[in-house]
Amino acid sequence: MHSFIFFILFFPSIFLETEASSEICETKKCAVGAPEIRFPFRVKSQQPQHCGHCGFDLDCSNNRTTIHIPSYGDLVVKSISYDSKILELLDPKNCVHGVFLNLNLSLTPLQYYYVMKEYSYLNCSVRLPRSFTEVPCLSGSSYHVYTVEPTFAVPNSCRVVKTVPIPFEYSPYLADNSFGLGLTWNILGHEDSHEAKVGSLQTETEQETDCFTMAHVKVCVAILIFVAAAVIIRVNMNQSIKRHNQKQVENQIQVEELLGEYKANKTGRYHEADLKQSNSQCETVMDIKIMKTQKVQV
Repeated sequence: MHSFIFFILFFPSIFLETEASSEICETKKCAVGAPEIRFPFRVKSQQPQHCGHCGFDLDCSNNRTTIHIPSYGDLVVKSISYDSKILELLDPKNCVHGVFLNLNLSLTPLQYYYVMKEYSYLNCSVRLPRSFTEVPCLSGSSYHVYTVEPTFAVPNSCRVVKTVPIPFEYSPYLADNSFGLGLTWNILGHEDSHEAKVGSLQTETEQETDCFTMAHVKVCVAILIFVAAAVIIRVNMNQSIKRHNQKQVENQIQVEELLGEYKANKTGRYHEADLKQSNSQCETVMDIKIMKTQKVQV
């Protein structure tokens, strides 16, 4: 009984939370002039999980929109084009080649938007000829970093740090704040919209990434609680019926015992009455015989 009361009180709250999770998600902005945030993106601290796709969490920090890339850290979101699916990012350290050198997009649902080409990062102890332009934000007083094609003959004063596919080699004419870092995404089986709901996430069977959201967890927990409550209620009902039947049997036995005692008492009274009647008849017969004897004597 207590389990049933717990179920009645607890289950509606889960249902209401799950129902609320399917409400329309509003468009957000971290500041005036900042990019609009809507599905597949969401503001992690302000919107529930179903408002965005897994791996598309954004943060609002100091009136800036940022995204966390596991292999690098936080990058600033410059703009978001939902029609073209372009996410333009900026490095807060103003060193986009530092991002290229350390970025691992395989850990995210994002890819480079621009055409990729392999380049090697060289770390040289001396400066190369002026035909090579070093990357200032990666260089220091005792070492110099360059981006070159992998076929370049590496001099003895240099070593290859890393060869990675990047959108472009370093050029002083491509400033970090003007060109930025362009990424794109590809979510199959879903149309981006302002009114993305949890139901649309549950029907995506061709997504490249999958995210088990809290809305799904709540639904599963609600189902488990419902099944458990139904089993408990059924067990309680069976026990109640069993106790009721057992009580009826006990009552029936008591009734039969009472009836037996009643019949025995009644039979005993009948025997006593018959005995008294027989004794009375015997006395009457004896009186008649005595009277006849007395008449004969006279």
